[in-house]
Formats: sequence, structure tokens, C-alpha cells
Amino acid sequence: MSLYHEILKQYWGYDSFRDLQEEIIRSVSEGKDTLGLMPTGGGKSITFQVPALAQEGLCIVVTPLIALMKDQVQNLRRRGIKATAVYSGMTRQEIIIALENCIFGNYKFLYISPERLNTDIFRTKLRSMKVSILTVDESHCISQWGYDFRPAYLKIAEIRELIPHAPVLALTATATPEVVKDIQQQLRFRAENVFRMSFERKNLAYLIRHTDNKTGEMIHILQRIPGSAIVYVRSRRRAKEISELLTLEGFTANFYHAGLNNDQKDLRQKRWQNDECRLIVATNAFGMGIDKPDVRVVIHYDLPDSPEAYFQEAGRAGRDGQKAYAIILHAPTDKASLRKRIPDTFPDKEYIKEVYEHVQYYYQMAMGDGRGCMYEFNLEEFCRTFKHYPVPAHSALKILTQAGYIEYTDEQDNASRIRFTVRRDELYKYRESNPETETLIGTLLRSYTGLFTDYAYIDEALLALRSGLDREQVYQLFILLSKQRVLDYIPRKKTPYIIYTRERVEQRHLQLPPSVYEDRKKRYETRIAAMVSYVTTDRICRSRQLLRYFGEQHEHDCGQCDVCLALRKRKPLSAADMESMAEKISQHLSNSPLSPAQLALKLDRETEEISQVVRYLLDEKRLILQDGILALPT
Repeated sequence: MSLYHEILKQYWGYDSFRDLQEEIIRSVSEGKDTLGLMPTGGGKSITFQVPALAQEGLCIVVTPLIALMKDQVQNLRRRGIKATAVYSGMTRQEIIIALENCIFGNYKFLYISPERLNTDIFRTKLRSMKVSILTVDESHCISQWGYDFRPAYLKIAEIRELIPHAPVLALTATATPEVVKDIQQQLRFRAENVFRMSFERKNLAYLIRHTDNKTGEMIHILQRIPGSAIVYVRSRRRAKEISELLTLEGFTANFYHAGLNNDQKDLRQKRWQNDECRLIVATNAFGMGIDKPDVRVVIHYDLPDSPEAYFQEAGRAGRDGQKAYAIILHAPTDKASLRKRIPDTFPDKEYIKEVYEHVQYYYQMAMGDGRGCMYEFNLEEFCRTFKHYPVPAHSALKILTQAGYIEYTDEQDNASRIRFTVRRDELYKYRESNPETETLIGTLLRSYTGLFTDYAYIDEALLALRSGLDREQVYQLFILLSKQRVLDYIPRKKTPYIIYTRERVEQRHLQLPPSVYEDRKKRYETRIAAMVSYVTTDRICRSRQLLRYFGEQHEHDCGQCDVCLALRKRKPLSAADMESMAEKISQHLSNSPLSPAQLALKLDRETEEISQVVRYLLDEKRLILQDGILALPT
């Protein structure tokens, strides 16, 4: 493993790997199909980036998170590593250049969205690529049992047939036991091979605060717990309102959601990461790829709709190993609000078919046409034109994506991109055409690399600052140079897209099978019920509840959640009561060993009283606990 340690030190500056990273790297380097279960912040990217750099060939990384793939490509390039990405919203020319660079340009990483795997152009180019590893990030998306199933992930198994010698590395931060099994089956693992990092976070206290005044409780918590914090909310409007309220209360706070442009997001994220802003109030758009180790508290003002989403978001607290808190503010009305999300997320089938028909009118699409066409899509304008509410319309488009009729991508903020279309030696005659052009081209070459082989994301404001030109001059010069065919300039654009994955069909022939609608709706309801159970169950340790959901059995309580703290405050049993219960426990166990849950069913006492006695008997060596089963010592 010395080579891997050298690469880790050279590119990342670390002397050693974190828990499980080395084992996963060794497994995939030996050519084994590998599934890595690593909680948020566990360092997943190192597990494929290091072995890929140690081998010849290209590592293909499949991920649905476009913002994260752009971020990782830029981070790799800053380290001098050749990487590129292919995703929805790119022009055909951009895609061809990116894929050909992977064939001829000695690139090490290709990040690609799952929807792009099934295109003819990708499959044709893939045959000429030398692929070392196929990495599947967010691999729970391949399972219909997972909380974020994406049909495009099912195509990955077909891709494996084109690169049969490349092992697959599947990674996820959240997966139940049935999802773990399904991931391996769907990706056609040659043998089961799972590496699990325990989901237990010993430094993180999970707390529920039952309150009718969430705002007051939130302020009280933030006054009591110093340090950096995230407050998660459900809507963009609420993020802005709570941020403004906290600012009025004297906190340094800002809000973050998908509706902000890239400049705003970057500025707010940097201010928060640099501790210039203590609090960030955000929707679930905030967090992916952000590794701030010293977050002391994560507050959920609104309930997430699944334990998986909650675990990921709560897990952003305390990555430095120091004491941190994950707190849910729970009001009596939350249960009804959570259940209302079911019809919003799964509107009636007839409504979904109506939205599909209106999309055809919106684009004036003829029957039988459409396949392969990509259009910009303005949800607000669409809803205004056809009198839809945005939330159910958005959900309907997502379900139509699941059903395979369209591909609807959420709102993206695509930064401006540039690539020179002339050779470096030809560039000098254009640089001499006028002083402003010479200044801009010189600044561009000093600020970015790889401009002659690939598209690079650029920031016009930064180029204006460095060149001494104003932003409008920079924009107009790029337009001029583009017309002169010196470079290809794609200005920033913020928009969702609709791509037709098949031809338009008649509304009466549109099929929404159970796997797309009824089954997914039922699983969504199950997750919401699990979330409601989590916040309302006050007899079982919070950490144990979460761990049990993900298939980890722990018999010990965390000792720091609100349930454990409440149990501590209760009056302890007297010595006489303790001994009386100890005798009853011994009688039951003399017949046969029992799990704690089975024992609790046989004893007509409070669960916490039974726990007290069992802990006492274990300490006194009068009981033994093995593989979750209690028994008398032999």
C-alpha cells in the first residue's frame, strides 16, 4: 500500500487513511466488485480517486449530483489531475470534446450523470476508452427500495458489459439491509463484498425538543450552544424569513437554497466556512460536498420526510470528533404537515397525465415526435400558462421521469464555459488586434489551464477584476472572439431542462406502472411513518432507533440523547426491587436464553426499569450478553 500512501500525501497532504478507506482501496485495487457504506463525511471520494491515480486508465464516476461533480472536477484540476464531466445541459460539441479527451487526452476521471450513460454517443466512445474503475456514487439510487430511486441507474449494469474487466465500486452513506443486498444484485457483483463503517456517532447527541414555539426554542438553543450551526427548513421562503429573524436577534446568519445563483451560493458558503457567518439557514440543497468539521449543532426546524435524509443532514455536525448536537424541533402540527407531503409528492395519476399533455402543448410537440430533443423549461411560466400549482406539477414531472417518458432536471446554475478553438501559436495575431483583447486573453491564460483541450468554467467578474476591464467589456469581448471563432463561449445560464427520452404518446396510452407509482408511494408513506415514530418514541434511545433502521443492532444506549437523559433523571429502583426483578429475570433465563426485547415481553415492568436491572446484572457478571442474547453464566 506504500504507493497509495505516496499518492495520498502528494495530492491531498494526508499521512494516513481514515477508517475503512484503506480496506476499500485494497479491495477495488485487487479487481473485486466492492460496496462501501460510509456515513456523510467519511471520505468516500478518496476510496476511488487514490486507486485510480495508481492505475493506468480512466475512472468513470456515475453520480446524480451535478453541483458535486462540477466541484470535484474543479478540485481535481486544481491538484493538477485531469478530470472532466458530462451531464444534462451541455451542448453536443462539449460532450464530444469531453469524451474524446477521455480517449486521447490521458484523463484520469470522467464524472457522468446516470441519464447520459444510455446515449449512443457515450456508448460509442466508451468502447475506445481504457477504463480502470467504474465508481457508482449515491448507489442507493439503483434500488427501488432506496429513498431516491432513479431508473437511469439500472442502465449501469449494461455499461459493465462494455467494460467487463473494470471492477465496480459502489458507494453510499445511507442504506437499509434490503437496499445493501439490492445494490449488489442490480450492479451484478461477481461476489458479495461489503465494507461497512458503523453509523454510530458517539460524539453526536440526538435530541427532540417538543414545542409550540419553534422560533423561541431555536433562539434559546443557539444562545446556549456556541459555534457554527446549520438550521434546515423545508422551503426557500422560510429559509429567508428565519435568516432575517436570527439577524435581528443579533446572530450573524444567512440563507441558502437552490434558487440562488452560483456567485451567491459560493459567497455565502465561504463566509460560513470561514466563520465570518455563524449560522446558515438552508433547504436540503445545502450540504453535499461541504466538509466543515466544526459544526456544533444542526437544527431541523421542519421534519425531513425520511430517516435517510435526516441521518445525512444531522451527520454534518461534529465531524471533528468533538461534542455536537442534532436537534429536531417538533410541534403537534408536524405530523399533519408531513402527511400532507404524500399527495404533494404523489398527485393523482390523472393529474400526472394532464401535466404530460400540457408539456406537449407547451412545446407544440407532434404525436410520435420528441425522442432525443432537449428543451429549457420554465416551471413558473408553465404553471402560470396551464394553471398548475408548482409543487404537484414538479412532482408529476419527476414521476414522468421515473416512468421513462421524459428526463426532467432540477434548476441548474451552469457557470460560463470557454474553450479556445484556435491553436496557441495562432492566438498571438488576435491578441494584437486591440489592447483590451490582448489584456483579456492574457488574463484568461494566466487564470485557467487546459483551455485548448477542454471547456473550463470561468468567472467573468473575476476576469474583470484581474484585467482592469468592466464586466460588460469582458462579456462583449467574449462574444466578439466567439464570432471570430477564436473561442467557444457559453454564457452562464440558470434553467431546468426537459429531455424527451422517447417519442410523444397519446395521453390514454401513458402507463404509470405500480413500480413507478403505487410501490414508491407506499415506501414513501413507510418512511414518513418511520420519521413520525422517531420523533414521538420517547422510550428508546435515539441513536439506537436510527442504527436499528439501518440494520445495526446495538444493545447499549448512547447516554446523551433526550431519551437517555430523561431516563437518568427518573428515580432509581430500590435495592429490594432490584433484587426481586433480578430473581424473576434469572427464572426466565433458566428456561432459555432471551433477547432483551423478548425478556421485556415476559416482565410486566417499565422498559427503563428492566434496563437498569439488566445493566446491574451484567456488571455483576450474573448475566452474559452474546450476539444480542441474554443468558445465565455457565
